[in-house]
Formats: sequence, C-alpha cells, structure tokens
Amino acid sequence: MSLALASLDVTVETEANLPCRKFDPDLWFSDQPAQLELAKSLCGDCPLRVECLAGAVERAEPWGVWGGEIFERGAVVPRKRPRGRPRKVDVARDAELAVEVEERLAATGLESRNSVRLAA
Repeated sequence: MSLALASLDVTVETEANLPCRKFDPDLWFSDQPAQLELAKSLCGDCPLRVECLAGAVERAEPWGVWGGEIFERGAVVPRKRPRGRPRKVDVARDAELAVEVEERLAATGLESRNSVRLAA
C-alpha cells in the first residue's frame, strides 16, 4: 500500500511572519516620514528583504517602502522629506544618508550605479 503525502505549503507560514502582512499595509505607503521610517525598521528582520528590494529595483517601484528602502518616483531615497523647503542641516544629513543607502545596497549585492537610480 502506498501512502501519498501532500507537500506542506510553507508560503502560508512564511507570509504570516512578514511584517508587511502583519501590520497595516498603508504604513509602507504613508506620506508621513516618521511612518515610513517605522516601516523601514520593521523590514529589518524580514526573511524576504533582499528579494523584495531586488524586485522593487527591477520594477522601478514608483513609491513606498520596499526591502527596507524608501522609493520615490522609481528611485531609492535616504529618507522622505516633509513638505516645504529643507533646512541646511537636513540637506547635509541627506548627503550622509545617501552614502549609507549606497553601502546598504552594495551589501545586498545591488550595485547602485548600475541597477538603482539614487535620487538627489
């Protein structure tokens, strides 16, 4: 007598542990910089973070948090700026954060100069 075993569906278990499935999806597409930073931090321990980021880069996602990075108009940005003219301190901080974003992209195997357009 042969016993046919059904394969386990591990995608259901994996999806239940993804932060974007546990929390309000609007958090990843918020207009408020603080909420986007929270979404980025939640992506930190996600098992699909690298694949999510690579897919978003490939699709040139127009906006939102993907793989722990903020996308705006198809480009990775270090942080979402609030409305209005930025202060000089914020401009200097943005330059530092842009370098940090490039380092994180390089660490995940994505060459920022070749596959990702960084917003200025």
